[in-house]
Amino acid sequence: MTRPGIPVIFTQPPAICDPLDTETTDLQTSTREKCLPFLKGTHSSQSDHNEHGVPALKRDLHVAYLYDSLEDYPAGFVAMDASRPWMVYWGLAGFAMLGEDTSIFRDRVIATLRPMQNPSGGFGGGHGQTSHLAGSYAAVLSLAMVGGEEALGLVDRHAMWQWLSRVKQPDGGFRVCEGGEEDVRGAYCAMTIISLLDLPLTLADGEAREAGLETLTNGLPQYLSRCQTFEGGISGSPGSEAHGAYAFCALACLAIMGPPEDVFPRHMDISMLVSWLSARQSAPEGGLSGRTNKLVDGCYSHWVGGCWPLLESSLDGKPGSTEPPVNSLFSREGLTRYILACCQGNDGGLRDKPGKHVDSYHTCYVLAGLSAAQHHHYRTDSSTVSEGFSSAFSWKSSPSHAEDSVFSEGDRLAPLHPLYLIPHKDAEKMRRWSEDHPLA
Repeated sequence: MTRPGIPVIFTQPPAICDPLDTETTDLQTSTREKCLPFLKGTHSSQSDHNEHGVPALKRDLHVAYLYDSLEDYPAGFVAMDASRPWMVYWGLAGFAMLGEDTSIFRDRVIATLRPMQNPSGGFGGGHGQTSHLAGSYAAVLSLAMVGGEEALGLVDRHAMWQWLSRVKQPDGGFRVCEGGEEDVRGAYCAMTIISLLDLPLTLADGEAREAGLETLTNGLPQYLSRCQTFEGGISGSPGSEAHGAYAFCALACLAIMGPPEDVFPRHMDISMLVSWLSARQSAPEGGLSGRTNKLVDGCYSHWVGGCWPLLESSLDGKPGSTEPPVNSLFSREGLTRYILACCQGNDGGLRDKPGKHVDSYHTCYVLAGLSAAQHHHYRTDSSTVSEGFSSAFSWKSSPSHAEDSVFSEGDRLAPLHPLYLIPHKDAEKMRRWSEDHPLA
């Protein structure tokens, strides 16, 4: 049995299946069989389906789950000590999408993050830990979301600039920490911090400057270009396997540095990238996977799903447009069905897939994928915003048309900035504050 209003493509196995019996195909079949009852709307724990056969967003339960995620943790979570800024970010971003006021956490966020900032620049993942670009990224975004003079002024921007200059590499990329690995994550996190905090692009002392580079962006687009693989996807570093999260990091990094319609074709093979990303979505699940021959996973609703608005802008969006592009390169319906049917926990929070536990990481990025599917993102005339990273701050969002949606209007989330993954207003406020407080 299947609930009315659900297309056949989401209720039956694919017409063509790989006849080769391997561990990979067995796992894929098992995952599909776990998802189908949820997609059909026949799972016993589901209720409140709309006329399209899509369950409602458990908004109140997700809000309650996120409140709990910012409270005390069991002793076993000591293993997450190096991810404390991330745990703050995941909760705040989730609240923002669900329409909650993130500023009520201002004092707690400041008190939590202040001890993690090192005098030499950057934030560690916890008290006394080495500065890391991932933790610094999450800390800066969290401070932007709670806002206010004290939060926006917490970052030692001069020390941050000097530290970023030290992790900048002669080949154009960034190490994630001094002496650490160099990958696309570092590049994206660095450009997010640089653009939001209005840091000088001129390099301070460091290995890259000694090698002849002059700015923090020198060689970076070329480094990202070398990360595109023979499949068309983007890897963490040149020569590695293509991965959905790295694809988003690379595209967002390029889009911070310049208009997507200019920088993407110059540094990426767009047709190959579109082909590879398209293959990450399959039926009947409708969700997204992160790599070739891997299983669907809710977090890629953002890491892969978040690539599409950037590519759509590159191909269709024109600065100064009064209307967002109407075409989609991915199935918004498929992604919406997977998230609302398969990823919601019974008691709040969101998960990878049926059979997995909910957690704040997946809650944040699954909601981000749903938000992206519910909105069109496009760029407008950038003449009224600051130069340097003007294109990065010219993005706007428009709700998708209700008649084209399979979710109920009451289940619509707030949009996030497609490059920074925080509300548009918070990204703009941090940038404006930084411009009004120039470094000496």
